[in-house]
Amino acid sequence: MRIILVIVLLLFSQNTLAQKLLILGDSLSAAYGLQESQGWPALLAEKTELTLINASISGETTAGGLARLPALLEQHQPNWVLIELGGNDGLRGFNPTLIESQLRQIITLVKQHNAVPLLMQIRIPPNYGPRYVERFTDIYPTLAEQEQITLWPFFMDEIAIKPELMMRDGIHPNADAQPLIRDFMYELVSQLQSE
Repeated sequence: MRIILVIVLLLFSQNTLAQKLLILGDSLSAAYGLQESQGWPALLAEKTELTLINASISGETTAGGLARLPALLEQHQPNWVLIELGGNDGLRGFNPTLIESQLRQIITLVKQHNAVPLLMQIRIPPNYGPRYVERFTDIYPTLAEQEQITLWPFFMDEIAIKPELMMRDGIHPNADAQPLIRDFMYELVSQLQSE
């Protein structure tokens, strides 16, 4: 009986360790201006039992993420893919229809590889006026509803309003913000493990 229990526990722990979350993001997840070890993904990796693969690149767009995704899926075989993209598209004033189309293609690819897509709400500064900002912001809940996937809240919502947690550019979170983002993301990631 004890041997069976040990085997079950071993299989359970291996299964838990084998579960992977791929983060497909931009500079907000790539520890921009910091050491990689200071970024929230590295800090989160120390706290969760999931294996985290951070495939985020500063300056990444939805087109760039879409181009890189097939190789990443093939290489890592993740259980979940967190899609944290679109901010750079928005800051460059790209057509929201194009952004939505490329995010939808990313979601489709993830599903085709038997992984679960997790879409993060992204917000941009009001530089382009209320009409563009509204169209951009609406992309995410619309896609989540149409594709029947989980929409996670933007981890920058509570950070961006506090200057002491932001770099001088007013766009990127500083080192002090990273543990706060880690804690925010830990709550979301923990839900995956309990599902």
